[in-house]
Amino acid sequence: MTKTTHKLNDLGIELPIPQTARTIAQKFANQQPTFAKAEQVRLNTLAVLVVNDYLQMMGIPTNLKASDSWNPILQMCGNIADLEIPLLGRLECRNVQSHAQECLIPPETWEERIGYVVVQIDESLQQANILGFIQNVDTELLPLNQLQPLEELIERISQLKTSPIQPLVNLSQWFINQFEVGWQTVESLRELLAINPAYGFRGRITAEEISPHQPQTPTRRAKLIDLGIQIANYPVMLIVEISPESNTKTSIRLQLHPTGNQLYLPEGLKLTVLDESKVVFLEAQARSADNYIQLQFRGDIQERFSVQISLGDMTFTESFMI
Repeated sequence: MTKTTHKLNDLGIELPIPQTARTIAQKFANQQPTFAKAEQVRLNTLAVLVVNDYLQMMGIPTNLKASDSWNPILQMCGNIADLEIPLLGRLECRNVQSHAQECLIPPETWEERIGYVVVQIDESLQQANILGFIQNVDTELLPLNQLQPLEELIERISQLKTSPIQPLVNLSQWFINQFEVGWQTVESLRELLAINPAYGFRGRITAEEISPHQPQTPTRRAKLIDLGIQIANYPVMLIVEISPESNTKTSIRLQLHPTGNQLYLPEGLKLTVLDESKVVFLEAQARSADNYIQLQFRGDIQERFSVQISLGDMTFTESFMI
C-alpha cells in the first residue's frame, strides 16, 4: 500500500509583500500593548493584505476598512484576520511561518466566515506564499495538507455571488464611521418621521440596562424597513443608537417609528431582540396609539444579536455584532 502526498507549493501562489503593506502592519503593531500582541497583529495584517492583493488581481472587490481586522479595538481584543468581500461575507486570512505543518485557527473565527485562506510569510516579511483554501474548520490546529487549491476559493466566491450570505451589521465599525449599505443618518430621513414623534411611547427599558453615563454624542443610523402590503407605501424606520461605555460594554438603543404622514405604528407591530441562540431577550409591541416603541440594552464587544420586526405573518430580521 502506498501513500500519496502533495507539495503545498503546488497548491499556492507566491506574491511579494510591498513596502506599503509592511508600513501598515507596523503602524497597527505599534498600537499594541505587548510585543507578542504586536507580532500577532503585524502578521495578521500582512496575511490580510496579501490575500487582498490576490483578490484584486483576480478582479474580486474587497473592503479592507469594513473588516474587523482593521478595527483598532478588535485588533487588541481578539486574534482576527478577516477580509470583507462586499455582499458576500468575511474571508479569514491566517498566517503561518516557513516549515509549519499546521495553522492556528482561533475559535472566535469559526463562525461568520465564508472560508479560510492560509498565507505563509517568510522571516524577512518580504515574500508570501498563499498556500490554499478551506471552506469550514472545527479545530484550532488545521493540518496544512488538508488545504485545497486556490481555484476552490474562486469557485466558492462565484457560488456566493449567486446566493449571497446576508452579512452582519458590525456596530463597532460605526464608531469609526464605517456603515453598511442601507444605513443612513437620522437627519437624512427626518422628513419621513411621523409629525409628532414625542407623542405616545411604549417600550421596555429597565434600570439595570441603562448606563448612567451616556456620552453626549452617541452614534446613530436609521434604516427603512418594508414589511410588505400590510403597511404598503409607509415603511417603518428602525433607528439604532450606540454609545461606548468605560467598562468595554456598548449601550444600544433601538427605536421603531412610523414614516410619511402616519402618526402611529400599526397595532400589533413587534420589535424583538434575539440573542445569539435566537432566544427572545427583549420585546416591545405597539398598541393602537403608539407612535414609536423602544428597547435598550448593553452588550460586550463581538457579542452577536438579531433584531426582528414583525407584523402578522410578515417578518424582517437584521443580524448585528457589537
